[in-house]
Amino acid sequence: MARWLARLMDAQDGWVQPLGTWAHGLLHRFFHWVPGLRDLLNGRWLGHPVHALLTDAPIGMLFLTIVLDVVGQPVAAEIALGLGVLGMVAAAAAGLADYSDTDGRARDRATLHASVMLVALVIYLASLVLRLTGDPSGAGVIWLSILAFLVLAAGAFVGGDVVYVNGNMVDRHAFRGTGTKWISLEPSETNADGSIPEGKLVRARLGVNTLVLVRDGDRILALHDTCAHAGGPLSGATYADGIVECPWHGSRYRMSNGHVIQGPSVYDQPAYEVRARDGGGWEARRQA
Repeated sequence: MARWLARLMDAQDGWVQPLGTWAHGLLHRFFHWVPGLRDLLNGRWLGHPVHALLTDAPIGMLFLTIVLDVVGQPVAAEIALGLGVLGMVAAAAAGLADYSDTDGRARDRATLHASVMLVALVIYLASLVLRLTGDPSGAGVIWLSILAFLVLAAGAFVGGDVVYVNGNMVDRHAFRGTGTKWISLEPSETNADGSIPEGKLVRARLGVNTLVLVRDGDRILALHDTCAHAGGPLSGATYADGIVECPWHGSRYRMSNGHVIQGPSVYDQPAYEVRARDGGGWEARRQA
């Protein structure tokens, strides 16, 4: 079944990809014009994607609508439906903020997800209007809500594919350890005396990991080179006033501790301690 569903989703690429290119360009410009709004909807302030939190509420309320219809509580079903529609709108706003910095295959799936959810929202709105202007216990409005929930479930499945298959809005460092062992550090560039260049981002190897370093006076600041948001290389970033900005989507981190200060990333960046090694060279370990 999983392979059949994947083929079904892939078959939509003919209209999904051009629509996604257009919608992404529009939303990317809008949300980068108002980065504060983007950070609010992304969930940087929470340290967790807001979209994932908001989707649970409308799905629960819209399922409750069907239950209340079946047990003969049309007024309560009408209220649940109205709240569910409001929840869908709120979740959509957060989802569009995430979408504005989504690329590749994840964007194709996200475009399909948003399109299916829009269809479900339209059907729910039609059901709500019929309830408010006609018989709220009529079979027509009940079946319309059931149809809308089936479409909603299909959209939720595609949304799960965006996250669980394509890894969108997932912390790129979720499975990295936090061991305290000092390991030999190999910078790609040093001064003639072996020191790290002042104020310049330098890539370095730390075992299987790649770090980005910068000297700030007597301190060597280091973060993991892979951006937590989408995997961009911070060694190719811009650096100023103690802040490094990812070249892919503009997430900004404080070099001293890895704290994210601007999205679209909602996760802090792993930070490392660096010190001179006895006998020459450098060594580092991840900060607690």
